[in-house]
Amino acid sequence: MSIFEYNGSAIVAMVGKNCFAIASDRRLGVQLQTVATDFQRIFKVHDKLFIALSGLATDAQTLYQRLVFRHKLYQLREERDMKPETFASLVSALLYEKRFGPYFCQPVIAGLGDEDKPFICTMDCIGAKELAKDFVVAGSASESLYGACEAMFKPDMEPEELFETISQALLSSVDRDCLSGWGGHVYVVTPTEVKERILKGRMD
Repeated sequence: MSIFEYNGSAIVAMVGKNCFAIASDRRLGVQLQTVATDFQRIFKVHDKLFIALSGLATDAQTLYQRLVFRHKLYQLREERDMKPETFASLVSALLYEKRFGPYFCQPVIAGLGDEDKPFICTMDCIGAKELAKDFVVAGSASESLYGACEAMFKPDMEPEELFETISQALLSSVDRDCLSGWGGHVYVVTPTEVKERILKGRMD
């Protein structure tokens, strides 16, 4: 078993019309044994920027703490929040720094940039960025997520439709992966508000 699949995870971010959604499953396991069913994988950097970390749960928590530290330093120095593109470069540099003993994480970054233009990207454990205009996926359920998102995504969705689409994609994908699931956690972010919702899924 790959170290990235040790705890299991499913993460997806999707772009809508001047908004974005980011979703994850809630299972924390040790291989096939479930340890927790309310595990947090999506973290808020600021009101318009979120990061989700798939992969090894311990590394995800460590990496998040280091990123919060770096972002707070940036806020003190610059007196403003970081743009999503800048934050993606920061995460990439932080991961590449540790390339000979990497954090076993695949981050997914989603945010609203200038003029509320949605930005999403993912990267591998050494910080090679992959930018997308529609959706990005990560985690042990990523293969089935690709298929579901490819089938369900359409451009310029309004926030409510985006929520439905990303939720259905997540729930149908985690049913195809025994290492992730147990409900979902969805954030829908618009220029004016952040909506957080918990999904109920199959409990097996």
